[in-house]
Amino acid sequence: MDFAYMKLVLPLYEKAAVLTLKTGLEGIVFATLAGLVCAVVLYEKVPVLRQLVMGYIEISRNTPLLVQLFFIYYGLPKAGIVFSAETCGVAGIAFLGGSYMAEAFRSGLENVAAVQRESAYSLGMGRLQTMRYVTGPQAAAASIPAFLANVIFLLKETSVFSAVSLMDLMFTAKDLIGLYYKTTESLFLLVIFYLLILLPVSLIGAAAERRLQYAGSGT
Repeated sequence: MDFAYMKLVLPLYEKAAVLTLKTGLEGIVFATLAGLVCAVVLYEKVPVLRQLVMGYIEISRNTPLLVQLFFIYYGLPKAGIVFSAETCGVAGIAFLGGSYMAEAFRSGLENVAAVQRESAYSLGMGRLQTMRYVTGPQAAAASIPAFLANVIFLLKETSVFSAVSLMDLMFTAKDLIGLYYKTTESLFLLVIFYLLILLPVSLIGAAAERRLQYAGSGT
């Protein structure tokens, strides 16, 4: 291992890690918002919109992120719609993640017993009030493990950003390997930086799941 080389290129990896994390988190924020809207539409069985959401989920979940990024970055400019590489990455994560988040939140909503809604309605609460004060909080708690699992999944998917020339961690590693032929050192740093990004999220997810199980057991 050439530690002098690793020390030399470390700032490049740090810069790439910041860009990777920033782009990934921005995409996850939009994916979460899209997932919430889609989950409510599916749960409430809103006419027409429900069919559109189901179509979006099928398309999103059954096409690779790489293909989606190529379509956004190379295909849309043919129609006069041009995005920067970073915006393309955010849009790709949001599009893919929205469908996974929708299923996670929908599962959480359906996990709430129907009697909870019926009781709220019998007390005179409207649909929005019931969602805000009764169904929503319980569904959010039930959705946390799946939500955090999706966050980890989407952060790992950022590794394909290099395909649209975004200078993320993978792009930086491949570029440095091509320049200096230090394959082992470059890949080692790549693994370390992905661990630094993903391991905290994984530990938070495990802790949250244990806490939910503890609360659910009533002990």
